[in-house]
Amino acid sequence: MRRPHIRSVAIAVAVTTAATGLAGTAFAGTSTGVERSAASSVSTATVVVEAARTAAFAHATATGVSQGDDLHAQDVMIDPEGARHVRFVRTHNGMPVLGGDLVVHLNRQLAYTGVTRAAGEAVKPATTKAKLTAGQAAAKAAQVAKGEAGTAELVVDARAGSAALAYQVTVTDNGASSTVVIDAVTGKVRSNTPDADEFLSPKLIETLRKRGETIDPATGTGSAPAGLLGSGVSGATTYPSAAKGTGKTLFVGTVGLTTTQTSRGHYLLKDPSRYGTETRDAKGKYTENFGAGVKFTNTTNVWGNGATTSRASAAADAQYGVTKTLDFYKKTFNRKGIANNSKAARAMVHWGNKVANAFWDPTCNCMLYGDGDGEMFKKPLVVLDVTGHELTHGVVEATAKLEPTFVDSDGNQYGEPGSLNESLADIFGSNVEFYANNTKDTPDYLVGEKLGLAQKFLRRLDHPSLDKLEGTIDYWSPDTYYTEVHAGSGVSSHAYYLLAEGSGKKTINGVNYNSPTFNGATVKGIGRSKATAIFYRALTRYMVSTTDFHQARIATLKAAKDLYGTSSTEYKTVDKAWAAVNVTAANTPRAHH
Repeated sequence: MRRPHIRSVAIAVAVTTAATGLAGTAFAGTSTGVERSAASSVSTATVVVEAARTAAFAHATATGVSQGDDLHAQDVMIDPEGARHVRFVRTHNGMPVLGGDLVVHLNRQLAYTGVTRAAGEAVKPATTKAKLTAGQAAAKAAQVAKGEAGTAELVVDARAGSAALAYQVTVTDNGASSTVVIDAVTGKVRSNTPDADEFLSPKLIETLRKRGETIDPATGTGSAPAGLLGSGVSGATTYPSAAKGTGKTLFVGTVGLTTTQTSRGHYLLKDPSRYGTETRDAKGKYTENFGAGVKFTNTTNVWGNGATTSRASAAADAQYGVTKTLDFYKKTFNRKGIANNSKAARAMVHWGNKVANAFWDPTCNCMLYGDGDGEMFKKPLVVLDVTGHELTHGVVEATAKLEPTFVDSDGNQYGEPGSLNESLADIFGSNVEFYANNTKDTPDYLVGEKLGLAQKFLRRLDHPSLDKLEGTIDYWSPDTYYTEVHAGSGVSSHAYYLLAEGSGKKTINGVNYNSPTFNGATVKGIGRSKATAIFYRALTRYMVSTTDFHQARIATLKAAKDLYGTSSTEYKTVDKAWAAVNVTAANTPRAHH
């Protein structure tokens, strides 16, 4: 999934503010929506970061920081209603701490109000002297992950309930990478985690093979809303300039695309109005270097032909999906780019040789789409909700960095934080569909409904257990910890649906839903916009890398309190929705895994 690391982020880039998380509110501004100058934002952020860092050490018992710790700010969030939040990663005696992330919460006067932390204890490894050399650790990592190991780096691993000295090693093979953590004293493999978030898990692929089922999405033609299509003529007198192009996609018909006119009669599939977001052709290479992709250019500003006979058709789908995802986050939360840093989102299609998957890759910070294997997977997975799902993994990477707890030898991931990550990707991926409102991809609470599966969808939020391919679950139980992450995602996805739409039967856009509850209670939804605002606020302010479902309940309650108050219907419904999936204060595990 993600490689744990310390990012060097300029505070000016990291500053965000939001009034409610609803459409029309502004980041980088006060509650009036007026944007601050860059200098003012930097100054404000610096003051907030220093106040949060000071508070973390002053309240060490609560925050878990100790002598030898240094806190590195990753994000500064300033809420117009008064609160300030600073997300930190940690080093201990100069070594990165895995699972050492925390968010320090302050009030308008910069007084400490609380903390959300990943590590439940002070980060103090029993020894700081490694018995393994870096070379031995790299060799062990290469053997375990079956690839070429990079340089082994000493870290403190605080993810398993106690801190241990370890080596972290990146291992690459055929363009894919894994992060392996080796105990520096015992040589034990503490974790071996794929860095990329694959849409289709190894377990699901094996299930499909056993059933003899194929993924063969239906394609066809359609039209975009009026005013989106262009002839390619921009009237520009200087270059490069924005132009209105046309995408003839595989899955969403004919759509408008903003492209770049590089000279008279020459065009590039790159959107200058969305931070330079671009799709390239990997040409069958296994590369995590976006620069190695070949640019899509032409002289017509028409991209694709609606069929796989044109390499640009998949690119048109990818570019459309990426830009719609960016627009959803910008218009709904004023989030400026996947990492909220006003930088381009990128994609490469035709990645690898007969790769039957699509995934967010944090190494290149881009979407990678395979073409399918031609047998079980007939077409590229450039479907809209797949793109929204995978790019949301990028948003999670830039915020809470939710990680799986463990990974089996086949690469399947387990644990509640990983399940929550998959759930959030489904939740916001579905919201991208609602935002795009494309007649060729009806907005719904289904995931993967365009993939051509026999059960008509891959996952669904209203009644997750109707998915028989992955065995998605409706309700929490102590066994959820041992559930594969896509299957486990049903717990929080179900809670979200109940919060948004309520329990029982409902028809939306011609799609029938019937959402059950664990306790037989009736839940009345508060609407998708409010539910989405609550989950986004919870993700960005109150979740960390180890957040499980009970902690997610607390995070969403805090978010609802921020937005609507504790006496509100919204706050009370959050509690009811989680109870309806068997996540309550009363059944919180005594010890979190």
